Amino acid sequence: MRFTCEKNMLVTGLNITGRTVAQKSSLSAIEGILCRAGSGLSLTGYNMETAIIYEIEAEVTEAGECVIPAKLFGDIIRRLPEGPVTVVVDENYKVSIRSGYASFTISAEPAEDYPELPEVGSGRSVRIPQTALKELINGTIFAVSENQGRPIHTGIKFEVENTTVSAIAVDGFRLARRTFHTEDETGLTLSFVVPAQGLKEVEKILSDSDENVAFTMGAKHILYQIGDATVICRLLEGEFLDWRKVVPTNCPVKLVANVYDLSSSIERVGLIVSEKYKSPVRCVFSNQVLLLKTNTTIGAAEDRCSLAGDGKDLEIGFNVRYLADALRAVPSEEVVLELTNGLSPIVLTPVDEKQDFAYMVLPVRIKN
Repeated sequence: MRFTCEKNMLVTGLNITGRTVAQKSSLSAIEGILCRAGSGLSLTGYNMETAIIYEIEAEVTEAGECVIPAKLFGDIIRRLPEGPVTVVVDENYKVSIRSGYASFTISAEPAEDYPELPEVGSGRSVRIPQTALKELINGTIFAVSENQGRPIHTGIKFEVENTTVSAIAVDGFRLARRTFHTEDETGLTLSFVVPAQGLKEVEKILSDSDENVAFTMGAKHILYQIGDATVICRLLEGEFLDWRKVVPTNCPVKLVANVYDLSSSIERVGLIVSEKYKSPVRCVFSNQVLLLKTNTTIGAAEDRCSLAGDGKDLEIGFNVRYLADALRAVPSEEVVLELTNGLSPIVLTPVDEKQDFAYMVLPVRIKN
């Protein structure tokens, strides 16, 4: 195998695929990068859960494939001088790397030792702008459960329904939903759950552009095509929470708050709360104002925030971090706070009907 390509392109490819290289494994091959030289250069990282394939323009004078140690290869390439890099692999899997006056020789493994990537199939793809998928992931992933006792909730559920793509995350204490409305009909109805870890890698590759990302669902995996990168993630199996039944609707109390002002008040009061000294924030929703209080063994805090509407003196306790996380994810300057009573969740919904999201946080019992 022999190819030449620009250093910066090779560094980009190694940085992206290196994120899914197994750190320690009984199968040594997946601790390396699978390099395939043909019409161009293809790099693959795979940890048996998520695979990333990255295509690079390269001048290939001898086709071939092998597995090169990921960390060592990446460290060498990153430290080479700028310009073209030539990589030659002989029949004994000795890898020669040259750029300018710098040269290295390292050992590789046969590509036959590398596991086959999952087959996703060639079903119909859903296409949405990269920025839209990035917002769906970023706007919900914080609410994914870390409880391995319910593995289905350690991922984000995606629902595709003709003209909408929704992402939903739950962890038993809160729920996050974001929905993107497509310009064209997808003609598909899909429901699947993607592990959060795989989606974190997808999110890192996505850009803030209107260029489309395509995703295709297989029997047990999903494939994302993002420019020169392809990401294959294993799907989670199990029964996901029926979120439509748990999110309150037609709440009798609806208030409008400025997201920045409310977030600032909650974060100020939350300074007294820590992982060691946990205590709920006591929220009293009155006419045109919200009173926030908290007491812990290290001190007390109180603040007020203006609201539009009458909260009818509802008093509810909330986990400070969960409320702050939800507000940080709200993609608008104002938000509607929907309340029922002191023992029911709070639901954050949009003021503008063009936006489509819901963030629910369950209450915490507070002592008088």
